[in-house]
Amino acid sequence: MVILSKLIPISIIVLSFAVGITSFYIMSDLSKEQKKKQMEELISQLVNFVIFIWLGKIIWHLSVFIKDPLAILAYPSNSDSFYIAVLFIAGLLVYKSFRKQLNVLTFMESFLHVFLVASFLYEFIQFVWNNNPYAFGYLILLSVLLILYFLLSRRITGSLLIIVILIGWTLGMLILTSIQPFVTVFGYIMEAWFVGLFFVLSFAILIYKRRKGDVQ
Repeated sequence: MVILSKLIPISIIVLSFAVGITSFYIMSDLSKEQKKKQMEELISQLVNFVIFIWLGKIIWHLSVFIKDPLAILAYPSNSDSFYIAVLFIAGLLVYKSFRKQLNVLTFMESFLHVFLVASFLYEFIQFVWNNNPYAFGYLILLSVLLILYFLLSRRITGSLLIIVILIGWTLGMLILTSIQPFVTVFGYIMEAWFVGLFFVLSFAILIYKRRKGDVQ
């Protein structure tokens, strides 16, 4: 029963991303070859993210890991592990972009589609199946962002679309963190400072893009 209780949340996350990736493949305007390439990159980075979460858990419980490496398996991955994983995956994407191994803009636009669809399905399951009332606020936010994404995806540039959705997400999350006891993303609690950092970076990116003339 203990193993089953741990497998169910993981299965819901896997199902959510599977639906998100399938939705991207069906709805994307990219060529079949480009969609296949993006799907491979998305899956690869999702696997990397899971590895980074485990690495973050080891870093956060380093003293325990040194004494008894297997004991780390008993510790659940918390928000701190998630934050470390975000930092590592961001660093990896910047590195791949610098080495001309990845078009970050195209990847982020593809990931945005997958993330929004997967997040919506995950929160819907949490609200309907698991009777989690705190999932409702984030579910509403994701619904608004999904509508915005599909309305704007063919009307504005990819870079501007990413910035609009990112700012909308961070603003919405800041509001939710101020009116709810907690807000989670795929089961990880989002602290206000982390959301606030995203908010500041979003505006920084927007200003940078405008100065370069990449965003009209």
